[in-house]
Amino acid sequence: MKTFKALLTLGLLLTANTGYCDIGSQDKNVREKIIGQETAVLTDAPAVPPPITRKHATKVIVNLEVKEVEGRLADGVQYTFWTFGGKVPGKFIRIREGDQVEFHLNNHPDNKMPHNIDLHAVIGPGGGAAASLTAPGHSSHFSFKALNPGLYVYHCATAPVAMHVANGMYGLILVEPKEGLPKVDHEYYVMQGDFYTQGKNGEQGLQPFSMVKAIDEKPEYVVFNGAAGSLVADNALQAKKGETIRLFVGDGGPNLTSSFHVIGEIFDNVYPEGNTNTVTHNVQTTFIPAGGAAIVEFKTHVPGTYILVDHSLTRAFNKGALAQLKVSGDEEKLIYSGKITDDVYLPEGTGMRNAEQTKVAQPSAATKQERIKLGEVVYNTNCAACHQLTGLGVPQAFPPLAKSDFLNADKVRAIKTVTGGLQGNLTVNGETFNGVMPAWSLSDEEIANVLTYVYSNWGNSQQEVTPDEVRRHRVTPGKNGSE
Repeated sequence: MKTFKALLTLGLLLTANTGYCDIGSQDKNVREKIIGQETAVLTDAPAVPPPITRKHATKVIVNLEVKEVEGRLADGVQYTFWTFGGKVPGKFIRIREGDQVEFHLNNHPDNKMPHNIDLHAVIGPGGGAAASLTAPGHSSHFSFKALNPGLYVYHCATAPVAMHVANGMYGLILVEPKEGLPKVDHEYYVMQGDFYTQGKNGEQGLQPFSMVKAIDEKPEYVVFNGAAGSLVADNALQAKKGETIRLFVGDGGPNLTSSFHVIGEIFDNVYPEGNTNTVTHNVQTTFIPAGGAAIVEFKTHVPGTYILVDHSLTRAFNKGALAQLKVSGDEEKLIYSGKITDDVYLPEGTGMRNAEQTKVAQPSAATKQERIKLGEVVYNTNCAACHQLTGLGVPQAFPPLAKSDFLNADKVRAIKTVTGGLQGNLTVNGETFNGVMPAWSLSDEEIANVLTYVYSNWGNSQQEVTPDEVRRHRVTPGKNGSE
C-alpha cells in the first residue's frame, strides 16, 4: 500500500511538472488581474489577426455578426450559407490566456433563423450556447474567462445543430498561451467543412440543403474555406523559399474527420488537437476530428506549388478539399531535382486508357456564352489537374493549352484527340512532349462545352465547337487519326 501511494505521489508530481495537468494554471488564470480593455481584431480566412504581444490579461470585446448569405459553393453552384461574419469559415478570433472576453452575438435583422454560438474555448453550459440564443434583429451578450490555451472550434448550436453547422456556421478561436507562439513568417487560417446539397456534385444553380444526405453522412462537397477552389490560382496561399509557415487548421464538420496533408511537405511541428502544450515533430499527415483543430508548422525549402488536401483523396480531387501554397524563389536542385527524364513506358499488350467519368446531367447551352460557362465546370473537374487552371500545363509533362498552336490549327483534330486519346511524341508551341492522354468518356455536349471554353481563353482562337461537330468527328479510343 505504501508503495502504491509513493507511486501515485510520484505520478502526480511528474504530471504537474510536465504540463499535462493545467488545473493549477486554470486557478491562476481565474485570479489574474485584468488591465484595460480592447476590441478584438477579427479576420476572414485565410488571414489571421496579428500575434498578441502584451504581457498582461485584459478585457477583450468581441462583436460577431451572424449573416445568412447566398454565395458560391463550386463553379456554377450557389448555396445559402449561414455564417459568422458573412463568410465561411467564420471570423478568426485571437485572444490571450487569462483574458476576460465580453462577447456580443448580433443576429442580422434580414436573417430568417435564430442562432447562437458554442465556443469550445468556453468553460460553461453549452460553451456559451445557453446564453447566446438570438433572434433575427437582436443581440446577445455574455462573458467568459479564457482559462485554457489552445486552438478551438466555435460553431452554432441551435437545433437542428447539424443543419446549422452544415450550412457553414463554424470558425476558430485561438487562446494564445501567455508566452506566445514561436515567431514564423506567415500564419494562415484554413478550415474544412462538408456540405450536403440536394443536387449531385456539379449540378448547377442554387442548391438546397439535404438533411437526408447529412444524416447518411454522404456530402456532395468537402471543401476548404467554404467553397471548392477557394484557395487556388490567384487566391492561393503565398510564401517565399526559406520562410516558415504556420497553418491554423480546423474541421467544422458536421460529420467528417480530416486527414490533413500538404503534398510535398513534412510538418516540422504539429500541435495535435490544438493543444499548445504538446508538440510532435516530422509528421506527414495529421488527424483532425470534426469539431477539432490542429496547428502545423513547416519551413519551405523548394519553390513550387504545394497542394493542401484531405488525404481521404476522393474528397480532395472529386469533392473540393484542395488548396494551393505557392512558394517562390530560386531552384534548390540538391534537395529536389525535379523531373530529369520523361519517357513513355508501354509494355507489350497495353492499350489506350479510357477515363471514365461519373455522369451528371448538364443543361444544354443555348448560346456560346452559356457553352463557355458550362465548359469551365467541365474543365475544372477533368482537365485542370494536368493542364492547370491557367492552361499553362506542366513543363516536360503536360502540354499547354494557352496559345496552343496544336489546338488552334485544327478543330477537328482537337475533337478526335479528346474523344480518342493520344500517345507518343507531340510538339506544342515548339516544345516536345512524350506522354499519354486518355480518351474522355464525356458527352458530345460536355466536349463541345469544354473545347469552346479552352478556345475562348488564354489567347486562343475564340472559335466555338458544337455538339453536332463532336458527334460527326468522335472516334473510338486509340483511333483519333492524329498520331
